[in-house]
Amino acid sequence: MGVSGSGKTTVAAMLAGFLGAKFIEGDDLHPRTNVEKMRSGTPLTDADRLPWLQRIAREIDTWRANGDKGVVTCSALKRAYRDIVVGGRPEVALAYLRGSRELIHHRMAVRHEHFMPVGLLDSQFATLQEPGAEERPIVVDVEGEPSEIVARILERLHET
Repeated sequence: MGVSGSGKTTVAAMLAGFLGAKFIEGDDLHPRTNVEKMRSGTPLTDADRLPWLQRIAREIDTWRANGDKGVVTCSALKRAYRDIVVGGRPEVALAYLRGSRELIHHRMAVRHEHFMPVGLLDSQFATLQEPGAEERPIVVDVEGEPSEIVARILERLHET
């Protein structure tokens, strides 16, 4: 989890590879209307996000039912969103990729292949509710190379 530009896709894909797990880019599960809304610079509402979060939760539940390991990206900016995706699933780990607004703004400014405009970053940080200890998050600072970030996540996963 984390704001746009925190490295969720890069880190999650690498993590899935190390774990031999399935990988889903959560943004691919957004309804087209959500993507177009974000592309136009309009922040999503809770109502916009609900079907997307429920779809991610269904994917996770399918993996669980089949005994598969999986890694899925999701901004999960609010506790209520994380409750939909992770709640009631004690074996599901939550990795929070945390970074400063300045670092992430710089990353977003230099990437051109993503639909999320830099202008929405402030709304993402305004929406962000950092996970509390009771959510058992793996909190990782996103400064450094993706391989270092993945190594820190793997280390924490093996501690649990």
